[in-house]
Amino acid sequence: MKRHFAGFVLVLLMLGLCASPVFAQGASGTVKGVCKDPQGNPIVDAVVIWANQDNGQKYSLKTNKKGEYFSLGVGPGTYTVTLYKNADDAKANKELFHFGKVPVTLDENTLDFDLKKQATEAAKGQGLTPEQLKAQQEAQEKHAKETNTVKALNEKLAAAKTASDAGDFDTAIASLTSANEIDASRDLVWFKLGDAYRMSVAKQTDPEEKKKRLNSAVEAYQKAVQLKQAATNEKDPNATKTLAAYYNNLAEAYSKAGKTDDAVKTYQTAAEADPSAAAQYYYNMGAVLTNAGKGDAAIAAFDKCIAADPTRADAYYQKGVNLIGKATLQGDKTIAPPGTAEAFNKYLELQPAGPYADVAKQMLATIGAPVETSFGTKKKAPPKK
Repeated sequence: MKRHFAGFVLVLLMLGLCASPVFAQGASGTVKGVCKDPQGNPIVDAVVIWANQDNGQKYSLKTNKKGEYFSLGVGPGTYTVTLYKNADDAKANKELFHFGKVPVTLDENTLDFDLKKQATEAAKGQGLTPEQLKAQQEAQEKHAKETNTVKALNEKLAAAKTASDAGDFDTAIASLTSANEIDASRDLVWFKLGDAYRMSVAKQTDPEEKKKRLNSAVEAYQKAVQLKQAATNEKDPNATKTLAAYYNNLAEAYSKAGKTDDAVKTYQTAAEADPSAAAQYYYNMGAVLTNAGKGDAAIAAFDKCIAADPTRADAYYQKGVNLIGKATLQGDKTIAPPGTAEAFNKYLELQPAGPYADVAKQMLATIGAPVETSFGTKKKAPPKK
C-alpha cells in the first residue's frame, strides 16, 4: 500500500515537472486608467503611450468619452507612460504629463492621470506655498476656460463665414450675436458682425430697415475699434494694420449711411494708422467724395493716393474724371483745368489696355489733347536727310 502511494506521488511530481507555466509563452499584463484635465473633466480622444524602457516596445492607447483607456497584452517591464492631448500632439511630442519608471506585472496595472492632482504634487515638489499653489491652479483654470471660449467663438465665426459666403447674412448676424453673448470682449467678432450688417443692406427693400442695419454696422465697427485700441500693444506687430482695416470698413458704413464727413475723417485715420496701405484708404476717400459731388476734395484725396503710391493707375484716371468735371466751354471748345491731360495720359502709360483706356482716350480727344505715352503708340520714323 505504501509502495502504491509513493508511486502515485512520483507520477504527480513527474507531471509537475513536465507542465509549463501558463506565462512562459506570450506572458503579458493588463494596463488601464482614467485621464482627467485640471477641472476634473475626462480627457476625450487623448493618447496614452506606454514605452518599455528595457526593449523600446511601445503601446499607444486612446481614451474613450469617459477618459478611460485599457489594453491587454502589455509585456512586463519598466515603462515611461506619457499622456498627449491627441494623436497630432503625440507626433509632435507635446505632452500633457508623464510618469517614469512605472512597473508592469502580469497582473492588472492601473495608472490614472489626474492633472489637477499632479499639478498640486508638482507644486509641492517645487516648494510652493498654499497661496502660490492656489494662484497656479487659478491660472490653469483660467487658461482652460480661455481655451474652451476660443473654441466656441471659432465655431460661431466659422458658421457665420459659411452663411455669409452663401449670402445668408441674417444667419451670420445671428451666429455672431450669439458669439458676443459668449464673450463680448473680442474685437474680431464685432468687426465680422459689422461686416454682416453692412453687406446685408443690399438685400433690403425697406429704406428704414436699410438705415437700421447701417446704424448697427456702424455700432459694431465702433465697438471693434474700441476693443482693438485697448488691446493694441508692442507684442502684436500687426495690431495697427488690423485697426486700420477696421477704420476702413467703418468709413464705408458711414458713407453708405450718407455720413460723408464721418467717412472722410475715418479714412484719414485709417491712412495714418497704417501708412503702408494709405494709398488704398485715400483712394476710397476720393471715391466717396466723388460720389458726393465734392470734386475739389476728391482731387485732393486722389493726389494723396498718388503720393502714397505713384503707380496706382486708377487714381490718375479718377483724378482726371474729377478735373474734367470742372471743364468749361468756350464756343465749341472744351477747356479743362491744368493737369487733366496729364492725369489721363499717366493712366494710359501705366495701363495702356486698362478698363478705362478707351474712355481716357475719349476724354483726351474731347479736350483736344494728344495721347502722350510711350505705350501703345508707334514711334514715327525719323525724317530722311
